[in-house]
Amino acid sequence: MNQKDIQASILDALREVEDPEVGINIVDLGLIYGIEVEEGRAIVEMTMTTPACPLFSALESRIREAIQGKIPEIREVEVRLVWEPPWSSERMSPEARRQLGWEE
Repeated sequence: MNQKDIQASILDALREVEDPEVGINIVDLGLIYGIEVEEGRAIVEMTMTTPACPLFSALESRIREAIQGKIPEIREVEVRLVWEPPWSSERMSPEARRQLGWEE
């Protein structure tokens, strides 16, 4: 697989990771800011909905599990927590908005 295919596979794997507070996957919530792939290593940049959110370590573990077990080209996963740009509900997918009742 080339780098773009691996990145797409990682994004698909991350759709299996749900935010435990709202039950929506972290991709559709707009928490994933970037994915880099370097020689068997995936670097996932993500944010949280608020700096006070206590769920980062739980989500970090789930992200590692989702990627490492399913994508053979990836041997190591690094999850970086970033705060810029700040998360807003505009980052959410239309599906996530519908699930929360914010769109019809």
